[in-house]
Formats: sequence, structure tokens, C-alpha cells
Amino acid sequence: MSNTGQQIKEVLERGVENIYPNKEALERALKSGKKLKIYNGIDPTGTIHIGHGVVLEKMRQFQNLGHKIIILIGDFTAQIGDPTDKSAARKPLTHKEVLANAKNYKKLIGKILDPKKTEFKFNSKWLKKMKFSDVVELASEFTVQRLLERDMFEKRIKEGKPIHLHEFLYPIMQGYDSVAMDVDMEVGGNDQTYNMLAGRTLMKSLKGKEKFVLTLKILEDPTGAKMSATGNNRVDLVDSPEDMYGKVMSWTDGMILPAFEIATRMPIDKINQIKKDLQAGKNPKELKMLLAYSIVKIYHGQSAANQAQENFKKVFENKATPDDIAEIEVKDKNIIEVLVASGLASSKSEARRVLQQGGVKVEGKVVKDDKFEVVSGSIVQKGKRHFTKIK
Repeated sequence: MSNTGQQIKEVLERGVENIYPNKEALERALKSGKKLKIYNGIDPTGTIHIGHGVVLEKMRQFQNLGHKIIILIGDFTAQIGDPTDKSAARKPLTHKEVLANAKNYKKLIGKILDPKKTEFKFNSKWLKKMKFSDVVELASEFTVQRLLERDMFEKRIKEGKPIHLHEFLYPIMQGYDSVAMDVDMEVGGNDQTYNMLAGRTLMKSLKGKEKFVLTLKILEDPTGAKMSATGNNRVDLVDSPEDMYGKVMSWTDGMILPAFEIATRMPIDKINQIKKDLQAGKNPKELKMLLAYSIVKIYHGQSAANQAQENFKKVFENKATPDDIAEIEVKDKNIIEVLVASGLASSKSEARRVLQQGGVKVEGKVVKDDKFEVVSGSIVQKGKRHFTKIK
């Protein structure tokens, strides 16, 4: 198989859950030589995390094949809130809050996509200008029955929880993004299938044009919880190499194979070997370390990945402290003040909570007394990965 043929095979299969209308139609389009206009939308409701990274990796594959890539920042839709996977309506955000969240998006996305070949757009450019009559016209393309098909709406109805009218409008607005940009294709996690197909409906009715939709498997923990912007199980792209490495190491063994497939660039044949190794009884920890290394390498580079791995070994295998501990000088050496001043705790209340839970050590010994005084030269540790030295 030619290199391009192998690339097309990978882009159509690796981590892919569904392709609409079907895989064969998209394969023909990719092999035709036509350059497709492909987009992924991100609502800036929080930080960019590895769940976004999974989709961006797929976009990178399309970019490497020469297709036009658009990243749509949903600065308008983020103010409304996508009801996907929500048991209640999202808290509305102001446009100022949304833009603050999106401040570093381009830089982080540039870790995966080629910034010079990636177009960034904001959907407030067209959605903000729409008249009420435009909204009514778009809404006429959908039925209430279809909108109620969403799993989270059915669940809320059964539980007697309210469904707000603006939540019905969200998929219609996301669908109109496709029309406004006149795209050929949309890529997203499988949790976005409903919204992306709304765009396919509008492209057909308003443009008389087919729109491909490619949905990807999402990274989930064993409970079925996805890596989300508001979840507690996420790895943020702004995380330091050490934090990113440590968080991946905290994932369950059951996440190893899925994460290798959708969150790394590990060749499929090597992933198949890892699967065999796991089945043969190889220590999952070794494979998880390879997974953590591979992920950190994507977002921070090989040198940082090497350092993160060495620090992990020192802290967890040799029970030592990392070499590059930040030193701080504090006037008040009370443990609460030290935790806040060093950034190990975001507030005094958090510092007290961590202390009470036994999550703070000074010179390797657990400290729970909030009146404890830290001596100069001491190393303060919070949790397993965070250290600071007091001058």
C-alpha cells in the first residue's frame, strides 16, 4: 500500500466510531484528490484537555493529507451551553468569560496542528447577526420529536427535570455553523454526533450539499465518565510535563489500550503488540509509563518527556524528591501561609482541607496541624507530585 493509501486507511479507521453517510463515500472523496474543508468546533467553557487533543490528532491526520483545516471557536454557542451529557442546563457564561477561557487556545492547538495551515474562526461572526426570523426559519427544519431524541433530554423527562427552550436551539446553531462556513466535513467526539448531524441536515436542505461527519471514540474511565472540561479526571494541555505524566499514571489499567489508540501516535502494529503483552501478563505499570511518556512527548517534546519520566521514577520508585524543586521565600512560615504562597493550595480553605486529609508532608512527615511552623530549608510536599522548598 502506498504511503498516501496507508494514511487514508489510518484516518478512516484509527479511533473512528462512525462515518456519515458511510466510510466508502468518504474514502472515495479522499482518494479523488479533492481538498476537503474540514472543521472541528470547540466551545471555550474551560481549559483545553486531552479529550480535545484526541480530536485535534485526527484533524492533524487530515491536515497531513493536504486538506483545509478550520478550528471554530464557539464564542457564541459557549454562552448558551451544549446540553450534551448534562443532567441539568449549563450555567450561562458571559462573552467576556468565554474569551478569557479561549485566550491560549491557539497556542495550545498549535502543539498539534500546523498554525500556518490552520484557520481559526469565531461563530459569533454570523450567529450574533441573525434575526429572529432567521432562527425561526432554521428551527422549521427540525421537529420537536427529533430534538427530544437526545438521550439527556429523555433522561431529564423521566426524572422530572426541566428542559429549557434555549437548549433545543443549541444543535440548530451548531448545525448552522456548517452552513455559514460551507464545509465538506465535521470531526468530533461521538458525544457530539447529534449536533454534527444537525449540521448535515441543514447543509442538505439549505445548500443541497452532502456533509461528511466523522465521530471518534472518546477517552473514558471505567465508570464511563469522559475526559471533560469540567470533570475531575482530565489531563489539561496546560499541565506541566510532570503533572501530565503523573495524571496518566493514575489512570486505570483498563484505559491503557484505548488511550494508546486515540491519544498517541504509536503505530498500530506496536499497539497490537502491547495488547498481546498485557494478555501475556506483562506488568501494566511498564506499559502505562510508556503511555504517559508518549502523551507528554506530543505536547511538550521528547526532552520534557524524558525529564518527567525520570522525576516520576525518583519520586515513586526511589521515594526521592525531584531535582528541580522551586524555592520560595516567605515571611510567614505558618504551614497554611506557605501552602498558599507556594501555589500548592489556591486558598487558605483548600490548604486546611488538604491538611485535614493528610495530604501534606514536611520533610517526609505528614502534617495536619494548621498552626505548624515550617523551618527554613524544609521541603514541603502536597500529594504525590507537588513540592516546594522554603528558603
